[in-house]
Amino acid sequence: MAPLDPHSFTDSHHPLTTDISLSLYLDFPSATIHGVAFFILKSPHVGQLSFDTRSLSIHQVLSPITLSPLPFSLSSSPDPIKGTQLSISLPGGDVLSSFFIVFSTSPSSSALQWLSPPQTFNKKHPFVYTQCQCIHARSIFPCQDTPAARIRYSALLNVPRELSAVMSARHVDRRSPVSGEGHSHLLPGGFNSLWCSETRVVEEFQMNQPIPPYLFAFAVGELGFREVGPRTRVYSEAVNSVLDAAAKEFAGTEEMIRQGEKLFGDYDWERFDLLVLPPSFPYGGMENPRMVFLTPTVIKGDASGAQVVAHELAHSWTGNLITNMNNEHFWLNEGFTTYAERRIVEAVQGEDRAILNTGIGWKGLNEEMERFKDNLEFTKLKNNQEGVDPDAVYSEVPYEKGFQFLWRIERQIGRPAFDEFIKKYIATFKFKSIDTHTFLKFLKANVPGIEKEIDLVLWTEGTGIPPDAYEPVSNLYTKIVSLANEFKLGRMPREDEVADWRGQEWELYLENLPKVIEASQVLALDERYRLSESKDYEVKVAFLQLAIMSQCRNFYGEVEKTLKEVGRMKYLRPLYRALVQGKGKEEDKILAKRVFSEARECYHPIARGVVESIFAKHL
Repeated sequence: MAPLDPHSFTDSHHPLTTDISLSLYLDFPSATIHGVAFFILKSPHVGQLSFDTRSLSIHQVLSPITLSPLPFSLSSSPDPIKGTQLSISLPGGDVLSSFFIVFSTSPSSSALQWLSPPQTFNKKHPFVYTQCQCIHARSIFPCQDTPAARIRYSALLNVPRELSAVMSARHVDRRSPVSGEGHSHLLPGGFNSLWCSETRVVEEFQMNQPIPPYLFAFAVGELGFREVGPRTRVYSEAVNSVLDAAAKEFAGTEEMIRQGEKLFGDYDWERFDLLVLPPSFPYGGMENPRMVFLTPTVIKGDASGAQVVAHELAHSWTGNLITNMNNEHFWLNEGFTTYAERRIVEAVQGEDRAILNTGIGWKGLNEEMERFKDNLEFTKLKNNQEGVDPDAVYSEVPYEKGFQFLWRIERQIGRPAFDEFIKKYIATFKFKSIDTHTFLKFLKANVPGIEKEIDLVLWTEGTGIPPDAYEPVSNLYTKIVSLANEFKLGRMPREDEVADWRGQEWELYLENLPKVIEASQVLALDERYRLSESKDYEVKVAFLQLAIMSQCRNFYGEVEKTLKEVGRMKYLRPLYRALVQGKGKEEDKILAKRVFSEARECYHPIARGVVESIFAKHL
């Protein structure tokens, strides 16, 4: 076997899947999906073919010609990271390039979160959604779960009639079920007969552009929407207050799309719709094509949450059009997208906003160097992830060091030349998956002599932050950092100095304070500015982290409340880590374990795993 990806059983000698047709029956009472998948390979194949699965039951593999069973086997013990290998034996007589797999998911699927009505906004109906990045599509359907495999797909989702579905695909139709449609007649366990129940409805979707499996996404619940632009609807559960707040926050989306097109070329995905998920969603946003998923915590009331939308929009060019070959080259997705996001923010919201964004990122990058001081491999852009769970080493390094690398190239050759380079890069590699070597080869071919001006090997393979990385400079950024430095001398900012501050300014200020201050200073800061009550979670969590590190227990009630009301890992990581890391602190550790035991069922499986890994390291 010649591995293509350290996180996949896919063999580089085997043909990759090009098309998948799915018929899925969503059974809410059992939190399972029963499905049939029809796979088409790039070329015919004889012999063993390896697929990725995790927590799936494989019922049958069938010939498309005769519907006779094809031999298959599952590895005897699951790999803790990759899951279970599915080996299919394709016969030599009828040389096949396609086949059916009949399967069922498990309630423990790492990609799916099934929410009961009390866990939703409307408290009336259940809800389910997916999160497949980095390697979780394999827990929904068997596949070659590597970004090297780009697939087109169609899907029939059979769901309760009172609910509706959205996907990272074009919506074709909503209709009553038809007997035998798609591949539903092959469903396991009698679910083929349940397909046409009067209580069910079928939602049909089509994705005609090849995408990596981690961009497969759907959500099912009682959904509503608001129109916010010619290419954009904002969806959420059908709760007017949520829909109205989201529509207001993201009203400027069309202008961001237009600016993105000016910078990076045509928007190739037709629609750019947004779905605001329940608070358990583990990320700020997920760039699923045509249907971006968002946490409700980005609705801040001042349109600043649109910066997360700018990041997910930027992925439409860098990440979705051009994708990293595997997670060892993740910076090609996230470094480029962070650069593109800041260019869009600069064009729409102004240079000061973009520089504040960069400054917060710079501080975060330096903190990641401290986090990985005992494992410098993960301070590299191109790193070795053999035997490593990508969720466990997820960090700001690919985002911020990747951004710094591209910003360094821009400073070297000038923005106009770099803009032309980016457009040519996107046009050359669109709908392809590439690695760092391919990018560097393209860079050197199109910017002759660049390797003499910038140490490309140091930037991509070296540890730490290169000496020619650059802290941003602006009057506003410098003022905020100076005020944070003055706090060390005992001076809090005056109210007139912060009168115009929004969340980003406060976040940057808090990030630049000492990690530990006197408890009395924490109390004084909150008494004057009510940071513990901020509606902006970036500000609130930064303040609560400071309170924990400073052992100011007055705010531990707010820490507990926050950990129980949101599931975004950006907030869970620092708060749980602050509670449990370091010697002593037994009361804090007891609190962390109790809160997690009470809140864990409200977290997405990916978030639960991250908190458990923090506990495993520090408890």
